[in-house]
Amino acid sequence: MDRDSLADFLVRRRNAVQPADVGLSVGLRRRTAGLRREEVALLASMSTDYYTRLEQRRGPQPSTQMVASIARALRLSSQERDYLFRLCGHSAPDRVAGADHVAPALLRVLDRLTDSPALILSALGETLVQNGPAQALFGDVSGLVGMERSAIFRWFMHPETERVLYPEDDRDRQSRAQVASLRAAFGSAGPKSRAAEMAKHLAANSPEFAVLWDEHEVGKRFADHKVLVHPELGEIEVDCQALFTEDESQVLLVLTAPPNTEADQKLRLLAVVGTQDFARGR
Repeated sequence: MDRDSLADFLVRRRNAVQPADVGLSVGLRRRTAGLRREEVALLASMSTDYYTRLEQRRGPQPSTQMVASIARALRLSSQERDYLFRLCGHSAPDRVAGADHVAPALLRVLDRLTDSPALILSALGETLVQNGPAQALFGDVSGLVGMERSAIFRWFMHPETERVLYPEDDRDRQSRAQVASLRAAFGSAGPKSRAAEMAKHLAANSPEFAVLWDEHEVGKRFADHKVLVHPELGEIEVDCQALFTEDESQVLLVLTAPPNTEADQKLRLLAVVGTQDFARGR
């Protein structure tokens, strides 16, 4: 662990990030050129004292999870993220095997979306980041690990809890879309990838998945218009906009409704209703 270089790098990157870049208010009495230490700590879900010690060259070696959180908070590029890992004494993560480092360009867009459900997904359907309205609609999945993080995996392994978000007459279409999406990830990553491992597990444990997988449908397209079911607000008709990264490894999904409609009012109410755990009853 190179404490001196790490401290210098963190300070310079923190000063280079503007509050507006991460969805924070500038305020009237801001003296810091970029972000404050406590703001980075908040964005990285760690204590201000812990982060401060890293900048003061006296902190303990951060875990790989901590390093990934700091990289995300500082909106580092993939190259900068790799550099940060090495400064902290860790090997840089395999960019193909893992997709936890969110594309900064997508994060900048997400930071500006506060009144519409928006989330960033990996090619395997893992929720990497979600705003408040999205968490209220889809539930908080931040505590899930392994294959359980994937919405594709949960759709087939936990249908009794995962499918309640969709009307019954739309679930067959959604099943096909989930399999086609995994096919696309498999095609990009190859037979030794996490996508291949997940497909093998699902084919062995879900007859429905096995049948659909054999049809070899491939696609990453999200439905332009769909109906979602919230346990308190009922059915919500939404339009879906999907913004992919250049390599299509991540996608920002934004759900909207026409202004002054019933669906628009329900989306605005999501922030009031709060996070529901209706689809995580395991």
